[in-house]
Amino acid sequence: MHLDVIKLRAFYYRTKLGRIVQRALREEIIKLWPDVKGQTVAGFGFAAPMLRPFLTNARRVMCIMPGPQGVMAWPEGKENHSVLTEETNWPISTGFVDKLIVLHGLETSENTAALLDEIWRVLGPGGRVLFIVPNRSGLWARRDATPFGYGRPYSLAQLEAQLQKHRFLPERHISALYAIPSHRPFGLKIAQMLEGFSLKVAMPFAAGVVMVEATKQVYAPTHKGLGAAVRKPLEALEGIAKPASNPVSNRSKSKNEEQA
Repeated sequence: MHLDVIKLRAFYYRTKLGRIVQRALREEIIKLWPDVKGQTVAGFGFAAPMLRPFLTNARRVMCIMPGPQGVMAWPEGKENHSVLTEETNWPISTGFVDKLIVLHGLETSENTAALLDEIWRVLGPGGRVLFIVPNRSGLWARRDATPFGYGRPYSLAQLEAQLQKHRFLPERHISALYAIPSHRPFGLKIAQMLEGFSLKVAMPFAAGVVMVEATKQVYAPTHKGLGAAVRKPLEALEGIAKPASNPVSNRSKSKNEEQA
C-alpha cells in the first residue's frame, strides 16, 4: 500500500535524514543522466525530490503521483509540475517519456504487473527508467522510521528478474544509501562518511536501496510474411521472356496446309 504524501513530504523536506537521502540519491542519478536537454523527464510515486535538478535543462518535467498516495503541488512556489493519476492508467501518450524515475512506487504497488506494463507503454524509443527500491538485505528495509521500511523490498536479482519478465532490459545497477537509518545525531553525523566509495565496493549488500536502470525491449514480429512462392501465378509477364506462339496464326497455317 502506498504511503501518504504528507508523511513522505515531511520526511524528505523536514528532517535531516530525509535531506541526506535526497543528496545521496541525487548524486547517483546525475551521474547516470548528466544531460537531459530537450528530453521529457518524469517521476512516479514520490520522485519529486529527485526531479528538481532537471527543471532547468529538460524540455518538460512531470511528477506523477498515484491516487492512493495523494498529491502535492510541486515545486513549491513555482509553476506546478505534479499530477494525480490512477496507478496503472496515466494520462500520457504512448512512447512520450525519455527518462523516468520510480521511487516509492514499485515496492508499495498492489498491482506491480499492471504498473510495469504502464511504465513500458509510456517509455519512448531509447528511453530509460530508473527503479529505486529498498534493498532486501539492507538495514533500511528493516526499520519503519523511514519510507524505505514499507512495502516489498527487493534484492538485485529479484528486481532484475521482475523487469525482464515485463519486457525490460536491465542495463546498469547501483547500490546506494549507506547511512544509518536513524534520526539520532550520531547517525546523522557519520552519514556522509558512510556514503564513501570504499564502502560501496566492500559492502554492496549493506546498501539501503537498489537502483536499476533499464530500457524497454521491443521484439520483432513473429508472424509469417508472404510466402516466397505463389501457388497459382497469373503469368501476366511470362511472354516477355518466352514468347508464346500466336494461336490465330497457327490455325491459319493448318487450314492452308489442308487446302493444299
